[in-house]
Amino acid sequence: MYRERASRLPGAVVWTNTPSGSGERRVLPDGCMDLLWNEGRLLVAGPDTHAHLTGGPPSTWAGIRFHPGTAPALLGVPAHELRDRRVDLADLWPAADVRRMTARVDAADDPVIGLEDLALRRAADTTPPDPLLGRLVAVLDAGRPVAATAAELGWSARQLHRRSLSAFGYGPKTLARILRLRRALALARAGVPFAETAARAGYADQPHLARDVRHLTGLPLRDLLAGRG
Repeated sequence: MYRERASRLPGAVVWTNTPSGSGERRVLPDGCMDLLWNEGRLLVAGPDTHAHLTGGPPSTWAGIRFHPGTAPALLGVPAHELRDRRVDLADLWPAADVRRMTARVDAADDPVIGLEDLALRRAADTTPPDPLLGRLVAVLDAGRPVAATAAELGWSARQLHRRSLSAFGYGPKTLARILRLRRALALARAGVPFAETAARAGYADQPHLARDVRHLTGLPLRDLLAGRG
């Protein structure tokens, strides 16, 4: 069972997931990065450019999902170095520090609370991300073209691409596609017809929506909505 709620860390979400059975599961790209706890291990889920497939026997996972562009400042690692990867936190931070953090999370009444406390302590000691990154996400999520977005923020196309790689793990066009996918899935799950979903989410037409969904998730939209995979 999957559950989530708003985190005490502004802009983040905390969640737990205990799958009901074994088998392949699909994590869709969303522009975010997560700090994960699983059976006494701390890991980082980097930004995905396509669906991430998981499997194996069921076990309990907990995580804190950071708003797009905010995790690299907390982790001290450019997002593109973690693109499409799941890595142990000890590969990024000193092993002794990670052991202490893991012990605190394990000792918490709920691992989600332990993860939140860890993130809040880290945020208090870290320079916050550039506020323009949040504006960039909002503008692209509103469907603005990439070139117009760069001009609006006062960045050159090269500056926009470089900052996007560091903050999101990929260029602004990929980020815009993933944000558009999120908009489309929210509409389709609310029962909006596919043709209307395509128009409202910013696709050229319904076939464009179908191609993009299959490319980013590995499944047709109808199968995603039916919970297959």
